[in-house]
Amino acid sequence: MARAAHPATVAAHERTAGELDFSDTRDFEDAQRGFIATIPEAQIPARAGGLAWTMRGHAFLEGPRPDTVNPSLWRMARLNRIHGLFEVCPRIYQVRGFCLANITFVEGDEGIIVIDPLTFTEHAEAALALYRAHRGARPVRAVVYTHSHRDHYGGVRGVVSPEQVLAGRIPVIAPEGFTEEAFAESMLAGVPMRRRSLYQFGTALPAGPEAHVDSGLGKAVGRGGDGFIAPTLLIKAPRERHVVDGVAIEFQLTPGAEAPAEMNLFFPELRALNLAENACQTMHNLCPLRGAKTRDALAWSRYLDDALDEYVPRCDVVYAQHHWPVWGGSRIAEYVAGQRDLYRYLHDQTLRLMSQGRTAAEIGEELMLPSALSRQSFARGYYGAVAHNVAAIVAHYLGPYDGHPAHLNPHPPVAAAARYVHYMGGAASVVARAAADYEAGDFRWVVEVLGHVVFADPGHRAARELCADAMEQLGYQAESATWRNSYLQAARELRSRGAPAVPAGIAISPDVVAQLPLAKFLEFLAIRLNGPRAQDLRARFDWQLPGGATGGARRGDECQRVTLVNGALNHRAGSHGNAADAVIRTPRAQLARLLQGPDEMLRCLDAGEIDITGDKALLRRLVLALDAFDPMFNIVEP
Repeated sequence: MARAAHPATVAAHERTAGELDFSDTRDFEDAQRGFIATIPEAQIPARAGGLAWTMRGHAFLEGPRPDTVNPSLWRMARLNRIHGLFEVCPRIYQVRGFCLANITFVEGDEGIIVIDPLTFTEHAEAALALYRAHRGARPVRAVVYTHSHRDHYGGVRGVVSPEQVLAGRIPVIAPEGFTEEAFAESMLAGVPMRRRSLYQFGTALPAGPEAHVDSGLGKAVGRGGDGFIAPTLLIKAPRERHVVDGVAIEFQLTPGAEAPAEMNLFFPELRALNLAENACQTMHNLCPLRGAKTRDALAWSRYLDDALDEYVPRCDVVYAQHHWPVWGGSRIAEYVAGQRDLYRYLHDQTLRLMSQGRTAAEIGEELMLPSALSRQSFARGYYGAVAHNVAAIVAHYLGPYDGHPAHLNPHPPVAAAARYVHYMGGAASVVARAAADYEAGDFRWVVEVLGHVVFADPGHRAARELCADAMEQLGYQAESATWRNSYLQAARELRSRGAPAVPAGIAISPDVVAQLPLAKFLEFLAIRLNGPRAQDLRARFDWQLPGGATGGARRGDECQRVTLVNGALNHRAGSHGNAADAVIRTPRAQLARLLQGPDEMLRCLDAGEIDITGDKALLRRLVLALDAFDPMFNIVEP
């Protein structure tokens, strides 16, 4: 059961309230500017039953701020509750608050260009229906993905069908590398990333003043059916100009900034600049809590500097695929320059302190933004945080090792925890001291020391409860929505003994699998291979995907020659020819079933559902050497 805010938490909120000018209402005015209409509580039904999206649970944000929420985060949470259809400028409209991200509609000569069709099909359908109800039933003439994160492409089937795209009537435009990066995120690192995202976004937390209030970039993630339609036009040059449905668009590639594949869009005739997710109304993450490739803060700042120089003098509005726009020349310049300086300052000052021998933890504790920048709401850490971004910059340049030889080969968490607890006089002694530190408001230390007790003795109820209490207070204090969600999710799992049930939407999208090159399927298969179990296996397979690229045994097939030796599964395009131990043919529709795990692969094999000629027993031995992944592995306990 959630506890009340500790006096130390209330005092921390008072300090935050004194740092910011809460009388400045310009963001609220901008967030509501151009409002046309919405649907009640932004409530969207899910095809599978229940709700795909709703703002109803966050109605408490209209009341007074409770002591359990950071006042700065409360302000952002109220801004992110504003939802509906908005006019950005003539011919550009956005639906905001129907998803974590925004969907943008640009009116062309014959129809509309849809930019970033949200996370789930139901979200995109509802947004398009709202737009058409007030702007007419204009057909979709093009789709643009600004970058390779699922909240910007997963709802594409809600605005176009694969058949329309295949017929060549509707181009799908994306930055170079989009498909590869989308696959990498959803598959190769997908299992741990999806589990950790439940902490980042607080997916399992109920809406409420002691639980979920926001996600920083938007209100929440939602649920529903998601899909994937591959791009038909890739932007490859650093700058490209195209005319889409009569609308001139200048594309600026920004790889390695907020996403490995991303781009900004400038509309010269409309005097509007879309900064994708490269400049939002918050400090962003240089590595999200869910995990990802570290982002290049220096490149990020340079891309924004290029946009400031090249596009800002020619625009009247800057908008992004999260949050609300900024209007007017002086405010636009201040906003884009501030975002540029934010990432440049974090980068340069981290490198400066790194060069003085400081570790990531030391720099994160020491580094503060210049006061003029820290008072700007768009530089506050509602989604990112200085300490976490510092750690990402250090890792980007130096990797995870901090240079201290004591950390070269430390004991793993459980073994180290048992030793720590023994050195500290046993669990009872640690809990007693931690209780005193809790009363003193030293919550960071309480969670650190009790984390050792929980890992040494997961059944120690008093340690779990007190650790949860301290996690909760840290969540209440956090300005970052993602930090708050992580702390509060941890508290729930400590109190309930274990991870929650597998939530809907955590599996790989069937649409992604439907577009999957065979080589990507085999990459995913390779990370399931249990090396020690497979170390004595030697095999050569030809794996064919009917209807793929040429080069297989039959014209029009995609064929990969797979080699298993030394516990490593290698593959490359081509065929082993007569040297293959077996030839495997799997239709594309079957890949989705095979990706469910080794049990399903074994069932298909034993049932004769896999077309195989040659040594079937050898393939069976390979399948038996594959690991099944638990998508809800433990995080705050062993």
